[in-house]
Amino acid sequence: MIFGTDKMQKSKTTIEDVRKALSTVMDPDLHQDIVSLGMISNIDIQGKKAHFKLTLTTPACPLKEKIEKDCRDAVLKLAGIEEVDIECDASVAGRGKISDKEPVAGVKHIIAVTSGKGGVGKTTVAINLAAALSRLGAKVGILDSDITGPNCPIMLGVDDYQPAAKDNRIIPAENYGIKCISMAFFVAKDTPLIWRGPMLDKAIRQFLRDVDWGELDYLLVDMPPGTGDAQLSMVQATDMSGGVIVTTPQEVALLDGMKGLAMFRQMGVPVLGFVENMSYFQPADSGERYDIFGHGGGKRLAEEYGVPFLGEVPIDISVRIGGDTGKPVVISAPESPAARAFIDIAKQVAAQISIHALQPVG
Repeated sequence: MIFGTDKMQKSKTTIEDVRKALSTVMDPDLHQDIVSLGMISNIDIQGKKAHFKLTLTTPACPLKEKIEKDCRDAVLKLAGIEEVDIECDASVAGRGKISDKEPVAGVKHIIAVTSGKGGVGKTTVAINLAAALSRLGAKVGILDSDITGPNCPIMLGVDDYQPAAKDNRIIPAENYGIKCISMAFFVAKDTPLIWRGPMLDKAIRQFLRDVDWGELDYLLVDMPPGTGDAQLSMVQATDMSGGVIVTTPQEVALLDGMKGLAMFRQMGVPVLGFVENMSYFQPADSGERYDIFGHGGGKRLAEEYGVPFLGEVPIDISVRIGGDTGKPVVISAPESPAARAFIDIAKQVAAQISIHALQPVG
């Protein structure tokens, strides 16, 4: 009788059995098993129920449901386990120090959003990506580095913000869970800034160093169009985790997008991918789709140069209304086609950041 009891005890599923089962689950983006990646903790077994904590590399993980399903399926194969309880969490890991450039205190990743030319909706994309990442649970800020043409405050609904300081640091504006700093807070709306490169460089560096950003997972930088002084200042000032290039389907926009790609590569900034804005128009309650500016150019460009295509955003009047009223479409109309597109793109951006963050430095 004692022998039988001992045999029964040895046949029970152990914590190590659960860990081994979970080690067969791969993160599809990172191409490593989730145990080796340190994503599994707090394994516990109570009777026929297994519990563990799954910590994703970003709250915006696009494959969350798949990873959870794979985990559940793997553990349910173990003898005696009939129920799986997964406690899901997320923790964005920083990329680590990759150069001698000074990091921005509290900020894990800095993402440049840029375009080769104006008029492609770069700021609209930057604001809605920030809003999407915030809605998905990330801590987000946006730095308006378009010093001579700042538009982020009005699109974020903080254009009336009066800057304040604490402990000799500027307190950024905040709305929808997004912190924001912009030159628009410091000059009258009708005052043009006619500045040379050194003054632009100084302003950008102050926005990085002298602003109390707190703890951020992602700081998005809305860059001015082109490949000029602001881009050079930003890259020289601190390490960038990656760049997002916004284009539209027209051939001229694609040509300028190529220049943005070349700029990032020349400066050693990882290219996270292309976003095709104003990709198509589809009237409400209609199956008809109109490619007003052409279609698919952004995807072809990404494929040609071997970088990710992050997604396409349709023409939607709610996007324009949201920009004019300070309520990004991701906030004001989260179920609209444009908002869903921005949320999907934000997930892809977060995934690319995680991929690059876990790559060996050097």
